[in-house]
Amino acid sequence: MDFRLSTEQEEFRRTVARFVDAEVAPVAREIDEAGEFPRALFRRLGELGYLALRYPEAYGGVEADFVTYCLFAEELARGSMSVAALAAMQSLMGTHFVWKYGSDALRERYLAPALRGEKIATFALTEPNAGSDIGNLATTAERVEGGWRLRGTKTWVTNAPVADMLTVCAKTSPERGMKHIALFLVDRQFPGVTLGKKIDKLGVRASATGEIILDDVRVPDEHLLGGETGGVEKVGGILSEIRVMTGALSVGLGRAAYEAALRYSKERVTFGKPIGEHQAVTFRLVDMLTQLHAASLLVYHAAWSIDQGRPVTREAAMTKLFASEAANRICDEASRIFASYSFATEYPVERYFRDARFLLWGGGTSEILRVIIGRDLDRPPSLA
Repeated sequence: MDFRLSTEQEEFRRTVARFVDAEVAPVAREIDEAGEFPRALFRRLGELGYLALRYPEAYGGVEADFVTYCLFAEELARGSMSVAALAAMQSLMGTHFVWKYGSDALRERYLAPALRGEKIATFALTEPNAGSDIGNLATTAERVEGGWRLRGTKTWVTNAPVADMLTVCAKTSPERGMKHIALFLVDRQFPGVTLGKKIDKLGVRASATGEIILDDVRVPDEHLLGGETGGVEKVGGILSEIRVMTGALSVGLGRAAYEAALRYSKERVTFGKPIGEHQAVTFRLVDMLTQLHAASLLVYHAAWSIDQGRPVTREAAMTKLFASEAANRICDEASRIFASYSFATEYPVERYFRDARFLLWGGGTSEILRVIIGRDLDRPPSLA
């Protein structure tokens, strides 16, 4: 049993870490305070090929395995959760469906520039009354001559204020339920696509989020991705990857919070010695490190299983559940070690504390994940 990364994966991690330390972490506070999409840094991710990691060489990628992709996500989140969130949307959910189900023409027009960082992509599923309850979608797609007419409102859309292209989930039949849900590639320039309100968030502030309104938007037939049914199954096909990737983001943020707390515990002196030498603080750090180690093992075992082609529905749910909750606990413990200074923007721990909440929702809430795990309680845990 060998848990070591390959030589190539170790070198990749070091390369991404150097980039994060040099170009991401130094501006993390600035872009958080500005609350605006960091276009220059986004284009830099495209130039370096990071947005195309999982895609073929023809589109600027290297067809990296999922372990390698998670290493990228972890390191980026260590530097800035905002940048990691927008990169995750661009490199996975925002571009996956046009790659998987789009024509060569659509790939050339939308996918290729998106992976170079020239177009901004997003995925629009959530609505005011539908998210986890996907069968309650209200956005409709009506067949018309030459294509479809879309009507509805999407909310909590990552990158919405700046997106050039959207993969939209819509119902192709008035029948309630999940059967008649389809995916459409919508160009932001199509008439009838308008931006609703921008959502001002507690954390992950540089990852722009908002509403998209679809008012009689005409979508050509070729922009229907994979047929007029089966959208839920198509989304479900990458849900495990989304959940494990979110686990990797959680590990990255947890590392940042733990390392900041550890440094501070060696610098801050009370009662004649560094606070890290007081048992109460030591025990906090021990618990943080243990949770971080466990989360990392879950993430990379699940990522490895995906690379092996193994079913990981339960394991991916476990990974996201534990890692995201652990990241929130770690950030909370870090804030307690910093004490009153954790309330000051002078230190990054307050940003870590805010950003950690983001990890609880994407890819399924902890409650939904427990429902999924609860359906498969009889099968014992296994590393195989």
